Amino acid sequence: MVDTTPTATAPSSGAAPAALVSGTFDLRDVSVTYGRETALAGVDLHIPPQSVTALIGPSGCGKSTLLRCLNRMNDELGNVHVGGKILLDGVDVNTRDMDPVELRMRVGMVFQRPNPFPMTIYENVVYGPRTQGIRKRSELDDLVEESLTRAALWGEVKSQLKKHAFELSGGQQQRLCIARALATRPEVLLMDEPASALDPISTQQIEDTITELKSTVTIVIVTHSMQQAARISDQTAFMLRESMEQPAALIEVGETKALFMTPHDKRTEAYITGRFG
Repeated sequence: MVDTTPTATAPSSGAAPAALVSGTFDLRDVSVTYGRETALAGVDLHIPPQSVTALIGPSGCGKSTLLRCLNRMNDELGNVHVGGKILLDGVDVNTRDMDPVELRMRVGMVFQRPNPFPMTIYENVVYGPRTQGIRKRSELDDLVEESLTRAALWGEVKSQLKKHAFELSGGQQQRLCIARALATRPEVLLMDEPASALDPISTQQIEDTITELKSTVTIVIVTHSMQQAARISDQTAFMLRESMEQPAALIEVGETKALFMTPHDKRTEAYITGRFG
């Protein structure tokens, strides 16, 4: 179990405690159990705000499982128990008082393959805001332009908003999915290998978009590409499941350049240098 939570400095007498910055996750001894099988255990991880955290590791090491814990997508699978604490800005996301739908507005998700809704570009983007109760056309129009601009797609589709989403290219569809997630103005954006099904040019566009977005939203990305993690992330967490008899675990986490150049754990070094995985 790796403790990556920064040590807090006690405030001086009479000083107010420092306010949490929007989009901060703190995971404490997080575990995931499917039925009787513990798939993931002992995860302690601090995810800083307005930054990119990459989750790396071989297939089956719990990266996507951990990612889905952050907005309770694992709830949809049934027979799943998440243990420990997952705090978003100091509030445990797994309490009964936390509405999963509201949580997923605050913590958006982009999946491995583009999954636009079978409707127009415009209707895709406004789907979430309408769910939030926004009905005024001018406000929805502004959200569409804002979200598509942040997803680096506005310039390509601004005159085609009534076009069916399925008519877009794969890379454009994925950026539309990013825009759809951004339209609810989330604090955090989760990305599960968002460029793995795309060509190199589209991959570059997605990576450029991520780099632009991190100034305003916290991003957590699962990637099998160590080169991608090195290019776009500020922090990298290496995960590993050493055998089917053991649950997956977080092995090491640190500032990306330091972790790639001077990993502390021999298993991290072995993975990064290609000796397995």
